[in-house]
Amino acid sequence: MFFSRGPGALCAYRRVSIFPSWSHRRLATKAYDPLRILFCGSDEFSIASLKALHKEHVKRPDRIASIDVVCRPGKRVGRGLKQIREVPIKAVATDLSLPIHEIDTFTGWTPPILPAGPINLIVAVSFGLFVPPRLLNGAKYGGLNVHPSLLPDFRGPAPLHHTLLAGRTRTGVTLQTLHLKHFDHGTILAQTPAPGFDIPDPDSCTVPDLLDLVCPKGADILVDGIREGLFVRPVKDAGWRSSEGDGPLIHAAKIKPEDRHIDWANWSWLELSRRNRVLGPLWSKALVATNTSSESSSFQHRRVIFTEFEEASPLKGCDKFAVVPGLPFVDGTHPIESAKGKGVYVFTRDGKLVKVHQMKVEGQQNADALRAALKARMVGDRTFYSGDVGYTPFYNPLV
Repeated sequence: MFFSRGPGALCAYRRVSIFPSWSHRRLATKAYDPLRILFCGSDEFSIASLKALHKEHVKRPDRIASIDVVCRPGKRVGRGLKQIREVPIKAVATDLSLPIHEIDTFTGWTPPILPAGPINLIVAVSFGLFVPPRLLNGAKYGGLNVHPSLLPDFRGPAPLHHTLLAGRTRTGVTLQTLHLKHFDHGTILAQTPAPGFDIPDPDSCTVPDLLDLVCPKGADILVDGIREGLFVRPVKDAGWRSSEGDGPLIHAAKIKPEDRHIDWANWSWLELSRRNRVLGPLWSKALVATNTSSESSSFQHRRVIFTEFEEASPLKGCDKFAVVPGLPFVDGTHPIESAKGKGVYVFTRDGKLVKVHQMKVEGQQNADALRAALKARMVGDRTFYSGDVGYTPFYNPLV
């Protein structure tokens, strides 16, 4: 049963819920003033929550009176930095006719004072900037955040990537308060019930696939939490996951280019293929000739990006190369020609043979792996035979 007393009145109602049962007990909804929300967001995960809040605002203006959107300014990109890439949420906020505030820092910035009064709830979803205590203390109901993991596991800016990198088969979403000092250390108000929901096809799931799964669930837990007034003090901790019995907690650190740098001495084929699936094309450094026209060319290490590769069936007599993981070789004899059927191969730490189909050598275009290696003069001038089969290794292992 729902009832209200107009947009200026307190929300005070009871309801029977048919929504999925989060990990808190559903009691009578707490009373709260109509919410004047400052929503801070950026990407698709935050867009889903903003759209859900706006839908609730249209449906129940007595519950959500207004929504102002904060986003980061667009960045100049491209040749000459002539193009401006806007934060995705800006276009959505514009389509929803919501007020937009573009800021790159909260220093010296004050939330708007609306005709009905000041902002009384701050919602930050996948935003990136830390909301300072002066803003949280200035909002009557503080702040809320939706995080796509079962906190406290995968605290940090890249929970989806690290969930897949860890090989998890289940995950969840969490609604928490915004902490005054640290990211992802707020009080957990609601959480996907134990043991979390299944990740479909975890061995092939990508970050966009997982994002599609958690976006609506994150939006639901936010709107449901607002409907129930979970943010009204005193708040109750509804978290259930702990490090005891649930495995070690993982920090979801920001993804950096070095995370795609292949560690041939330690990565198995599973690690190699998983990182490629989750993080995108991986890279190493190889010894490349810097002056191909000179007989006494000098060499230096250049970055090589592996844009296409796969696990290959064992080749006759090539197992000796498995002793040095990361040493590429060609199934052919010196001098190597870019002939049909010849390929570039390399062994992983656990003895799996990888065939590299496409790669991009620094300073060159992406190309067939063998053609790229020959053009960069990465292939050595010695041939090793196993019976009647010859293999020609690169000058040095990849690093």
